[in-house]
Amino acid sequence: MANLQWTRREKLNSRSFICGYCGNPLASEDGYFATNSAGRVVSYIYICHKCEKPTFFDEDSKQTPGVIFGKDVLDIDDESIKNLYNEARKCTSNNSFTAAVLCCRKLLMHIAVAKGAEQNKNFIEYVEFLSEKNYIPPDAKEWVDHIRTKGNEANHEIKIMVREDAQDLLSFIEMLLKIIYEFPANIKKKIS
Repeated sequence: MANLQWTRREKLNSRSFICGYCGNPLASEDGYFATNSAGRVVSYIYICHKCEKPTFFDEDSKQTPGVIFGKDVLDIDDESIKNLYNEARKCTSNNSFTAAVLCCRKLLMHIAVAKGAEQNKNFIEYVEFLSEKNYIPPDAKEWVDHIRTKGNEANHEIKIMVREDAQDLLSFIEMLLKIIYEFPANIKKKIS
């Protein structure tokens, strides 16, 4: 990689991708390419026409930064929860799946405290609080246990989480945040 020769910014063959920064789908033809010492094109940098940030594609078409998993959740009124959720999502774009799983576990604790649980409790007490206060739908309790199990594996065992682990947990957390924050705020806007 040290011997790559990069071009100046120019028009390239169009490439469709989802920007790892702003999350917008696009087809860009604006960017740079690099050749190796044999003159073969081996890498590209495409510029997002929405946020103007660069996305790198190696010779195997691996995208860096990768696509952020999940969707934005609106109306989260607690900045730490909003930031932690987005941190977990960004971890997936960098293939940091163990970190994403740990963030999901921590999110349950933050949500419980934001909704009235006492601080400095153990994890299971936060889960029980969310369940007792009906923040967790009855048929979703197994998902919370799944987060606990995966979070414990990531935190207490010599085990690396994979993409599927992170995406499963983020999907559940996204749904939970929508139920707790977005949907109630949405209906309040409609009836007021």
